[in-house]
Amino acid sequence: MTGIADLPDPPYTAVIFSNLRTEGDQGYAVMGARMQALAKEQPGYLGYESARDEAGFGITVSYWADDASARAWKDVHEHAVAQQRGQDTWYSDYQVRVATVGRAYGPGRH
Repeated sequence: MTGIADLPDPPYTAVIFSNLRTEGDQGYAVMGARMQALAKEQPGYLGYESARDEAGFGITVSYWADDASARAWKDVHEHAVAQQRGQDTWYSDYQVRVATVGRAYGPGRH
């Protein structure tokens, strides 16, 4: 788990990536760290949260200022290469869902 992202007040876009990993690493950890660093450099990036259980189920939510920023991240060449590697090697199943966050609350929030 990465911790809870410190985000601005909504609205913003959430890209929810749910996945089941295959066995082994095959470069996954290195690519994951690279994608986190690269995402932080993209216009509109707000943060992310990620967790994985022992059975291989993982979920990563990346947050973006708007839908256009999230779409632009999907098209970054190095990210597209990682996506293809994920489809071919790292994931036995996955789903991507994109949502607009209209409300957020918790300690210190309204």
